[in-house]
Amino acid sequence: MPAKAEIRKIATSVEDVIALLDAERDAIWECPPDEVMAMCRGEIPRGTGTKNTYLTTLIFAENELRTFTDEILWFAWELAAVKEGADLRTLQLYMDEMCQYKANMIDFVGLPRAGELVKEYVGGVNACKTLDEFARLTGAAMTYINRLHGWVDMAFPWGVTHGYTRSNPLDKIVKAARAAQ
Repeated sequence: MPAKAEIRKIATSVEDVIALLDAERDAIWECPPDEVMAMCRGEIPRGTGTKNTYLTTLIFAENELRTFTDEILWFAWELAAVKEGADLRTLQLYMDEMCQYKANMIDFVGLPRAGELVKEYVGGVNACKTLDEFARLTGAAMTYINRLHGWVDMAFPWGVTHGYTRSNPLDKIVKAARAAQ
């Protein structure tokens, strides 16, 4: 596994960005990155959170990573790699806009290194000359963000949701139907 210092180089080409994202993914494959561990301790670099808490920050981090990988990256990859007729320039414009926003939000919720890597991805997207390059680059970004999301998802305190259970909505319908008989 490469050392952190080795993988923090500035990417200068599409291939460099793919290599950077792959190295970062490999570096966090078996252990979560330090920024996720810090987030679990409530150490959020931007101080993000409501009323001196960080649960909302974890909620936003989990959501931002999930929607980024499961919706934005997947959709763009599928258009470039699977579907026919995608236009590279349109994909570049779309991804530049969406991913700059996501990079800033990912940084804001406590994952500044991940935010930097998303900006590296955007640089790579804008350097792509073919849909194949775009698909390979987006695939690398998707697998990195998927792994990062997996760590945040595992760290999320899902047990707190037990305090917010609701009754089965069908019970209300059945009770109303029985009362009407």
